[in-house]
Amino acid sequence: MNKSYYEKLFFPAIRHLDPEMAHDRTLNALELAQSNSLGRAMLRSIAGEVPVQPVQVGRLHFPNPLGIAAGFDKDARVVRGLALLGFGHIEVGTLTPRPQPGNPRPRIFRLPADGAVINRMGFPNGGVAAAVPRLRALAEHPHDFVLGVSLGKQKETPLADAAGDYIAVMRAVHAYADYLAVNISSPNTPGLRELQGGRYLERLLGALVAENRGLAAADKPSPPLWVKVAPDLEPREVDEIMEALVATGVDGIIVANTTLARDGLADQAQSEAGGLSGRPLRERATELIGYIHQQMGDALPIIGVGGVGSAAEAREKLDAGATVVQIYTSMIYGGPGLPGRILRDLAG
Repeated sequence: MNKSYYEKLFFPAIRHLDPEMAHDRTLNALELAQSNSLGRAMLRSIAGEVPVQPVQVGRLHFPNPLGIAAGFDKDARVVRGLALLGFGHIEVGTLTPRPQPGNPRPRIFRLPADGAVINRMGFPNGGVAAAVPRLRALAEHPHDFVLGVSLGKQKETPLADAAGDYIAVMRAVHAYADYLAVNISSPNTPGLRELQGGRYLERLLGALVAENRGLAAADKPSPPLWVKVAPDLEPREVDEIMEALVATGVDGIIVANTTLARDGLADQAQSEAGGLSGRPLRERATELIGYIHQQMGDALPIIGVGGVGSAAEAREKLDAGATVVQIYTSMIYGGPGLPGRILRDLAG
């Protein structure tokens, strides 16, 4: 595969910057570009032709099957810029009830030899109240992308009280989100993955589904509620999760979050603690998508994420049963033109 100008010229320079600093500069550049006509034209030019490939998931109309995963735009700062690059859906967050600094830096580590990243961010964000004005502004103007909001809990909140945190964020963003994602699978918030346990999960999701339905307005139904799960699950645990999703009436599942596994890595940064994303996650995430789709069929729509960096890898997840897919880590290595390239190749 021919390398892009970004891969040949820009990434070799960017890789010498601290990863979090590079990401912050990327957000600043996107924020500036989306704010003026010249910048917006530049983003459209970088995207190139973006074929319309609509996907209908219940009430959600995705203009194409490619989105960007939560974590890239934690505070909903650059949604319009990302849409101009070609993404059919953008999942912002993860947002918590109050501002949260996250874990100490450094907390992002590139593994170029593996096409991967390890992060131990810990949900740093400005809190949901700071994001709401930006979400409201997006909702007030017509747009052809789908906007998801990832809900999280505060680090210090005991697991027994987690539902209150998710509900607080849900209430704040409910009127502005096209779908809601419940993040119970980040490995970087202590104990969070324990919420994936069958009975515990059923109680949590029962409370969230009830709240979501209760917030519905007469002229606007509740946004679909999706749950993001970890890839590090045994088949029994996956079965318990599916039972809980069906029992509570959850609308869909996002497969999968980052992994704690370190099998087959070459880069020396593999010893860093945190969640691994990118190419090494591809096969496991696809297997998990296939297993869930085999059990649930079309009754449980799937957003597939993990190791997608090309149209072939996106197609692999779609063929396994994903309805739409997301990328994140591959943007670091492939650059801002990657979504357009993937979508053109998918349509070809």
